[in-house]
Amino acid sequence: MQILINIDHNFEVHEATLAEFRNSVQSALSRFSEHITRVEIHLSDENADKSGQNDKRCLLEARLERRQPMAVTYAAANLSQALDGALDKMTRMIDSTLGRAQQSGKPQHEDQT
Repeated sequence: MQILINIDHNFEVHEATLAEFRNSVQSALSRFSEHITRVEIHLSDENADKSGQNDKRCLLEARLERRQPMAVTYAAANLSQALDGALDKMTRMIDSTLGRAQQSGKPQHEDQT
């Protein structure tokens, strides 16, 4: 599973923090790793130079084999919380999608174009 992180210009994030973010994604989505080809993380500050509550946003996009990309967003007080919230939503979405494919008797690698 390839993990890409995109951060807007309003943040200065150290490599150690980026490594933590990658580890969080890997850990949260590991049970789906045979289905996921790539995960993109987009971190942004909704209010830029103004302070505000829950203005850090994480858009998380997962690309599963032979499926359309899935995306979720989550806003929180800091980047770590935003990522954790988005990962929780993504885990539920992938679990639901793959579970529906199994229940309907369709192969898990169905093409949804």
